[in-house]
Amino acid sequence: MHDDALRQKFAGLRGQERRVRRPPPDGQGGLLLAEGARVVQRCLHAGHHLQALLVSTEYGGALPSPDVPVLTLDPEEIQRLTGFGAMREMLGAFDRPADPAAADVLPAARRVLVLEGVMNPSNVGTIIRSATALGVDATLIGPGSADPFGRRALRTSMGAALVHPWAITADPVGDLHAHGFALLALTPAADAQPLPDALAERPAARVALALGTEGPGLSDRMLAAADARVTIPMASGVDSLNVAAAAAVACWLLAGD
Repeated sequence: MHDDALRQKFAGLRGQERRVRRPPPDGQGGLLLAEGARVVQRCLHAGHHLQALLVSTEYGGALPSPDVPVLTLDPEEIQRLTGFGAMREMLGAFDRPADPAAADVLPAARRVLVLEGVMNPSNVGTIIRSATALGVDATLIGPGSADPFGRRALRTSMGAALVHPWAITADPVGDLHAHGFALLALTPAADAQPLPDALAERPAARVALALGTEGPGLSDRMLAAADARVTIPMASGVDSLNVAAAAAVACWLLAGD
């Protein structure tokens, strides 16, 4: 692949990157962008096909795959070409697999996270990294949430989204009820039940914990559909945690239950 074709592949990527996943109409995966040498290597290890690499002149390490077309540019050229404000040492363009459905990940799961309106890709990536590290079985990406395979989310998860079971769904409540899950809705409301108590009441249940966006939190529909509204008890007058921090605490409680 010559340089002009490589430039075309990596041109204007910021405009193509969406916070919320919109699958191509043909049902195929599209492009998976892996930023950073470690994430590129993890994509390769997971079996994804690498089309091309964009590499910074400031990178002095070995290339993760010697047989792939490489475009090498200085950081300012990379910024102008891609539209990204900043980029780590390399960017890999991979074939993206088709998104799994909820029915692909829920049957084998016992403890599940549900994200509703979590728009910040870095929060989504951090949540998936915590879910993977702490043993939560799967994550449902509900309406309005950022794409786990988006560049920033995948980078922040350090590639955990490549191995953690997740699925994008338009109807998380329906999917969870169809698979026999009790739904707990995380909220800072003063009358919510402490999460450890709610889990202790359901020792044998399949449990899904819903987390909402910063500020507004979960929708009225999600709160109304929940079997219980739960909270992480706070001290010293603090009313809540950042959603990614709350998810890490919740993952530890869920997986240890």
